Amino acid sequence: MTERDKRLLRIASYNIRKCIGTDRRRDPHRVLGVIEGLSADIVVLQEADRRLGRRPSALPMHEISESTGLECVKVATSDIGLGWHGNAILARPGTKVEHIERLSLPGLEPRGAVVADLLLPAGPLRVVGVHLGLVRASRKAQLSALTLRLSEMDERPTVIAGDFNEWSLKAGLGRLTHHFSIHAPGRSFHAKRPVAHLDRIAINDFLKPVIGGVVDTPLTRIASDHLPIWMELEQAEASAASGS
Repeated sequence: MTERDKRLLRIASYNIRKCIGTDRRRDPHRVLGVIEGLSADIVVLQEADRRLGRRPSALPMHEISESTGLECVKVATSDIGLGWHGNAILARPGTKVEHIERLSLPGLEPRGAVVADLLLPAGPLRVVGVHLGLVRASRKAQLSALTLRLSEMDERPTVIAGDFNEWSLKAGLGRLTHHFSIHAPGRSFHAKRPVAHLDRIAINDFLKPVIGGVVDTPLTRIASDHLPIWMELEQAEASAASGS
């Protein structure tokens, strides 16, 4: 790993669709293989828990660390779940978790977001995992609630990652652009024939993008109906972050 690589944070987002692939088979080990191949420091997952009963993790929790080299950030409220409203966060070993917050978001269907204040070797980082609603009016209300809560918290480098469920690259997410720059690294849905930039990563002024993309391989095209996205980020210069 080069000195430049050490300064970069690689974050990925992946809607794993409860491990049901485009062949309609549920295969958690394919998803674990995809996650391992992302080589990310932080992976934000959507649809990480099964929908029925006590909503257990769609991934075998005892295999996550060994298979991916990542550890679960404890955002779930049960001992069998991985996420909150399906949103989960995996992080490199040694990442310190300073604070976890679970947000219920308004809308026509139950939605939520997870906020994790992490301490990495490079410094503090706030990671927000989201899976926004299918209806634009709901998404707007959800973003309003989310940005309001974030504005009440202390300032720090912040990443919002997830399935934004917005098909347009020009409309629908305006509420977020007042505080964050939104990046759509590429077409991530549908995995068999990607046409939409549903999965996105938003960052505040404390961070700047270096490079990003979509992982489009034979495995990712079958493991879920979404392709995973990734970005490499670095700390912005202090003057840029402060707006001076």
